Amino acid sequence: MFPASSSHPFLVGGVWSHGRLRSEVRNPYNDEVVGSVHLADYEDASLAIQQALTGFEKTKRLQSFERAEILAAVAEKLNLQREEFARLITAEVGKPLQFARGEVERAITTFTLAAEETKRIGGELVPLDLHRQAANRFGVVRRFPIGVVLGIAPFNFPLNLVAHKVAPAIASGNAFILKPPPQAPLTSLCLAELILSANYPPEALSVLPCTTDVAESLVKDERTKMLSFTGSPTVGWELKRLAGKKKVVLELGGNAGVFVDRSADVQEAVKKNLMGAFVYAGQVCIKVQRIFIHEAIYDEYERSFVEGAKMLKRGDPSLTDTVVGPVINDAAKDRIISWIEEAVKMGGTILAGGTVEGRVIAPTILANVPRAARVYCQEVFGPVVTLHRVGSVEEAVNGINDSPFGLQAGIFSNDMKNILFAYNHLDVGGVMVNENPTFRVDNMPYGGVKDSGFGREGVKYAIEAMTEPKLLSLGF
Repeated sequence: MFPASSSHPFLVGGVWSHGRLRSEVRNPYNDEVVGSVHLADYEDASLAIQQALTGFEKTKRLQSFERAEILAAVAEKLNLQREEFARLITAEVGKPLQFARGEVERAITTFTLAAEETKRIGGELVPLDLHRQAANRFGVVRRFPIGVVLGIAPFNFPLNLVAHKVAPAIASGNAFILKPPPQAPLTSLCLAELILSANYPPEALSVLPCTTDVAESLVKDERTKMLSFTGSPTVGWELKRLAGKKKVVLELGGNAGVFVDRSADVQEAVKKNLMGAFVYAGQVCIKVQRIFIHEAIYDEYERSFVEGAKMLKRGDPSLTDTVVGPVINDAAKDRIISWIEEAVKMGGTILAGGTVEGRVIAPTILANVPRAARVYCQEVFGPVVTLHRVGSVEEAVNGINDSPFGLQAGIFSNDMKNILFAYNHLDVGGVMVNENPTFRVDNMPYGGVKDSGFGREGVKYAIEAMTEPKLLSLGF
């Protein structure tokens, strides 16, 4: 880890560098200065790409066992510094410490999975003698790295979402340039230190805190061959437009829905939904935002859910029992509160919460919210949830699908017919049974449809996106 200091350099092709501009990083809970970073400019960005091209000549020649050893070493080093990384995440983005520790654990798993998947990047034997003129011919297909991968990551998972971009890039033999989130650049820079110390070719790695216009220059540069972006839909679709002919994977927003069926274990659903809706102040793109409850159990569910929300510990994220910490900044706080107020003006009812102290918004539960309200139809990205009474699985599925987003959804049910109906008809990238849409294991394909983006992350699936199949046709 970097020693405590007033300013941290950025990384250009394995070289720590300083810029003319700096950006301050503050703890969103108490506004204490965590540190500051130098910002890369256009010249630094161009040099990073040139260095990455040089590094790619080395990474593409690394053998599978060498790439696996690098990734395993990163996982081991991260494990040794897990507490330091967890506390840095809490300081940078206000994630409650218990969940920051969980994020570090997941990042260790992500690098470990990548080390294993490195050994399984295979191909296939293709019979070509399907026509007389192709007699005695067959094909061999292998996957090859594409070159320089550009990753742009958000603040809410400043370690594991970065790992989901850089680990598959290393596994597949690519060079990598990261634009870290401005709210949490220090976590990315500390991770870069570990990667360099694991003997990854230094020219192949750059971490560039920078302004939006410099980041856009990286996206538009034809020398970068793939953009992997996680963040807001507005920014993501604009970057896709700027990306030209390069590959693009977009992991964007959501307003995830849950159906609680009459056959469900109501108290188990309440327990899980409370976590899915309010953990980390709801700053998760697959957080529970809209809950559709069968009318036969609605009253029991609402009563238990409201009581449970009031019991959640909120406040200082550095305390180990805090569940709901601050939102990332004042702009986020003001937007979320304004959306709650709008819903009430449109006829919604506050069942719990709706208050704010500093940047900590109390877990807020709304009922009778019309579909035109932004807390229903847009991504709230905060500790707010809406409850809806429904009479059937069909009504719930229609409600969940009534959204421009389609990332993940959840269904709590013990009725296999209803489960299969939901799976077949929900327009989302993943359906979680008896679990929140917030559920993610780091080897599963993760991504969405509609405004939630396209392409899939998850180590194996990201490796496929970062490689191209190449055919060798042989005849004897």
